[in-house]
Amino acid sequence: MLRSRWAYACAGLGIAALLVVLTSCGAAASEPSADTRTGGSTAAGSPTNTRTGGSTAAGSPRVSEVASGLSSPWGLVALADGSTLVSERDTRRILHLVDGQVPTPLLTIDDARPAGEGGLLGLAATQDQQTVFAYYTAENDNRLASMSWDGQHLGEPTVILGGIPKGGRHNGGRLALGPDGQLYVSTGESGDAGLAQDTKSLGGKILRITTAGKPAPGNPFGNEVYSYGHRNVQGLAFDDEGRLWASEFGEQSWDELNLITKGGNYGWPQVEGSSENKDLINPKVVWETSAASPSGLAYWRGKLWMAALRGQQLWEIPLRGTTPGSPVGHFADKYGRLRSVTVTHDGSSLLLSSSNTDGRGDEQSGDDRLLKLTG
Repeated sequence: MLRSRWAYACAGLGIAALLVVLTSCGAAASEPSADTRTGGSTAAGSPTNTRTGGSTAAGSPRVSEVASGLSSPWGLVALADGSTLVSERDTRRILHLVDGQVPTPLLTIDDARPAGEGGLLGLAATQDQQTVFAYYTAENDNRLASMSWDGQHLGEPTVILGGIPKGGRHNGGRLALGPDGQLYVSTGESGDAGLAQDTKSLGGKILRITTAGKPAPGNPFGNEVYSYGHRNVQGLAFDDEGRLWASEFGEQSWDELNLITKGGNYGWPQVEGSSENKDLINPKVVWETSAASPSGLAYWRGKLWMAALRGQQLWEIPLRGTTPGSPVGHFADKYGRLRSVTVTHDGSSLLLSSSNTDGRGDEQSGDDRLLKLTG
């Protein structure tokens, strides 16, 4: 197990299982300094921390149920008409969900091969919502396909990017359309940690591609790679200034919230959590893995909202520019494992899915669910 020197020191202090640490040390030397942050640092490259508990906030959003009886829902697309597209990891189906109606199966991705953490994963759509993208695990790789969407029917999938390393774990899979019109894709290192530092490999990265599947103009390494040194990113969200944030699974010690920069090295496998290596970009927030195991991420009303699988809660993280405030947990253990979160098309609500039918959760009657959060 790889841990930073700081992580070892903190472990020796007996930090509680629900510890959240706000980090204040450094972006790589080639990136703008992150440290107009509150809290500052005690010395160059020396992290400080603020400890918070993991209790559920009294002001949790109001919840209504959109659908129940889903099977390992993973990707979400909030449509302009108020309905939702949902992918199911293990059934390989894309469903159309309308509040109060029985989900409608639209399409099955026939060449998806669900196993372990792989299967039919993330979804995204173009701004006009006439094209939908799906990330899935195939026989020999992870792939990205595009499909037409006319409001009622999905067209046949066309593979636009393949060759992404696959494994029984760490397949990444989150998609997000950026404000620049490019498609951002999170990938895992598929259990082969060394791939994360290889900028020629598509594993352990955040990719930036055109909607046709080609490397986007201006990428730092002349290929699809935008940032590297990632273990397994499953959450991507853009804030209102167009900054990209990512939630990332740690190994045994620290899960991470990162602010993503072009060409940035986020340290895996040399570091889990923060370090004093100025060539690596430290996370903005870390959680002990028992409190998070983060998957989906959304930006809503000036805050980031992060769905936690093992932590079984929704983390609310206020932002002031690039400075995160103290995270607050909502719905602890109420809905079980939480996989995905996204903002409705009109911005009025959040959509949140549970993930208790994925072989790791404590499945209850009615699982899995898609919930709508307001207030």
